[in-house]
Amino acid sequence: MSSAEADALARIAEALERMAPAPLAAPDYSQADAFVWHVDPDRLIPVARVNRVDLSLLVGIERARDTLLANTMQFAAGLPANNALLWGARGMGKSSLVKAVHAAVRAAGHDLKIVELQREDLPSVGRLLHLLGQNEARFVLYCDDLSFSHDDQHYKSLKAVLDGGIEGRPDNVVFYATSNRRHLMPRDMIENERSSAINPSEAVEEKVSLSDRFGLWLGFHPCSQDEYLSMIDGYCAAYGLSPDPDTLRAEAIEWQATRGARSGRVAWQFFTDLAGRHGVRLSA
Repeated sequence: MSSAEADALARIAEALERMAPAPLAAPDYSQADAFVWHVDPDRLIPVARVNRVDLSLLVGIERARDTLLANTMQFAAGLPANNALLWGARGMGKSSLVKAVHAAVRAAGHDLKIVELQREDLPSVGRLLHLLGQNEARFVLYCDDLSFSHDDQHYKSLKAVLDGGIEGRPDNVVFYATSNRRHLMPRDMIENERSSAINPSEAVEEKVSLSDRFGLWLGFHPCSQDEYLSMIDGYCAAYGLSPDPDTLRAEAIEWQATRGARSGRVAWQFFTDLAGRHGVRLSA
């Protein structure tokens, strides 16, 4: 073989590797307790510090908190557990609860990992499940703000997580998702497909029934004013702030009125402003 032919073959091989790189080795899971999944190439990136709040600071969602915590404890102990869909009002602590429960379970002595999967990377979930299934650790696979629009085929990839197909979902993986929609698709899209379909009941069954594949449905609803103020009181106690109660109440109510919303997220945003004005740092 001439040197020119050898160079040509080497360039072809390099091009093929760029198009379809060899799968990367599993990461060192002892590096962190949380990871983010990335593709092109496939890899798990360790997260040194997870952005989360303590479980005790999540007010007004006690039923969802207790249910998800019990389910996660079962899973971490090697017992049967359900996939969970946390759905409902924005800013009411759905994603915060998943991360806080993970921390609480680890604090109880269980070596539980959490892996975040972006919705747009759902087509790669089969490869991710295969990678996680090769390890003895137990993983919460977590997808935030999950929803599907018209002609979105990503939901078919999600079935690999929920139903498993022939190979089956690994026993060491449970899937938690958050969504603002109970059925993971807009209501007007459901109605439009029903009205235009030859068989309305079958037209949307595949997509609507996707949420039925979650063993746990945990609903989150807008909070009352008392719950909103209790959230702020909890943050003040946790970070050692002691503002005048009447002034605090008046400022908190004015804050939520100017935002046109009342939720856990708004309560935290108000407290962030309050802490800044009092010179209190919120970083760990």
